[in-house]
Amino acid sequence: MAFWLLKTEPSTYSYGDLERDKKTTWDGVSNTLALKHIRSMKKGDLAFIYHSGDEKAVVGIAEIISNPYPDPKQHDGKLAVVDLKPKGKLNAPVTLAAVKARKEFAQFELVRMPRLSVMPVPASLWKTVLTMSK
Repeated sequence: MAFWLLKTEPSTYSYGDLERDKKTTWDGVSNTLALKHIRSMKKGDLAFIYHSGDEKAVVGIAEIISNPYPDPKQHDGKLAVVDLKPKGKLNAPVTLAAVKARKEFAQFELVRMPRLSVMPVPASLWKTVLTMSK
């Protein structure tokens, strides 16, 4: 199982929307590196849902419930999507400021490449974020 972080603008689609909808197709990604990461996902992987914009915090966990497939809304074979469902809200959001304050996150894409919308999360950092959310 791999771990991921998916960014979303909460005014467009929030973790609360995912809980309400019970599942969604994660689409709208066009960045080449972000698409490479989506194509690397597998059914059963877990992803942090990160609210961008004013919040800038990890707020919940989702499970990837499909392997990647071509975006059915687009006519571009390069665009890939996955389906996901909510697993649970974090007890407390983990802010970008809190992540940046810890040296173990210095090489994490969230810190190094802040505009990237889909990124892998090393297992050790996944555990650290979960601990920080308690």
